[in-house]
Amino acid sequence: MVHVSMTVNGRLVSAEIDPRTLLVQFLREHLRLTGTHVGCDTSQCGACTVHVDGEAIKSCTTLAATCNGSSVTTIEGLAQGGKLHPMQQAFQDNHGLQCGFCTPGMIMASVDLVNREGYGIDEQTIRHGLEGNICRCTGYHNIVKAVVQGAREMGAAATPKAAE
Repeated sequence: MVHVSMTVNGRLVSAEIDPRTLLVQFLREHLRLTGTHVGCDTSQCGACTVHVDGEAIKSCTTLAATCNGSSVTTIEGLAQGGKLHPMQQAFQDNHGLQCGFCTPGMIMASVDLVNREGYGIDEQTIRHGLEGNICRCTGYHNIVKAVVQGAREMGAAATPKAAE
């Protein structure tokens, strides 16, 4: 057994775990944060995407022990104060989902993509940037629309309001 300690969605957590425990298992089974999904177990589908120290990673092939001391954000940690994150709201507004299985990973990957590429991201960049996330239902059209809106709203939220 190994001791791990990390901050998950702003809360310090620690546990004694088997050294082979994957981050997705730690989140789902130890912390009961089931928004992070297991789709393929091979980093191909993106359903398990979370942020570790501000960057998107595939948690189904990441050992939890390697995240010791890190800050982890899951889909449950994006909303703040009962208000959806702009990307979550954009997916809802644009119906960027059907069955919903890929949605948490798609949103987490989209937030990371916008943080890396900027708020004025274009459709081609979005489609290329989300290649590691598979959706079997939507055809991606509404997902791309959602990311465009989410990026715009993230930019608006990041811009300080002018003094009145």
